[in-house]
Amino acid sequence: MERLISRLKQSLVLQLFTISLRYLLGAAFVFASIFKIQGIRFTPESAANAPINSLEHFFETMYQTPYYWSFIGWAQLIVGALLMSQTFSTAGAVAFLPLILNIFVITISFNSPNILLITFLMMCGNVYLLLWDWNRLKFIALPDPKNYVDDTPMFSKHKIWTFLGIFWFLIVIFLRKVVLTNH
Repeated sequence: MERLISRLKQSLVLQLFTISLRYLLGAAFVFASIFKIQGIRFTPESAANAPINSLEHFFETMYQTPYYWSFIGWAQLIVGALLMSQTFSTAGAVAFLPLILNIFVITISFNSPNILLITFLMMCGNVYLLLWDWNRLKFIALPDPKNYVDDTPMFSKHKIWTFLGIFWFLIVIFLRKVVLTNH
């Protein structure tokens, strides 16, 4: 498996796909984090009177616990920033997994097919990123991981990707603030 991943990493198309996927998943979390950090509801109106077994009521309950709501927001912001940084993307992908898995289980529990598809694709994207960084993660997962080989191609190591990640991070925050201000 390691040799296959290492060979696939040499593909410029897959390198660009991986970099873009980190930006996309990170941006989704950053965008979603801002309203939680600012203490704003997920839905425009209170869902306190919604049926207790509905997704709307669940979101309202989380919103009514401001420390938890804010904690989720900060966790999403930090994980999104790590992913978008490219430099710390492996740590971001590891931290992304429990968050997206939790969100995925919630969408299964409340039978939300539209959100389920999105969270499933985000989870698949995260698994792809974890496999992409398997050479780094095997030291956590395997009892005898052998030697570390840095098989990251030079193209993916260019600092431009980090600067671009910071730029996109700031753009996403700006856009979210504009959207929040206008609604």
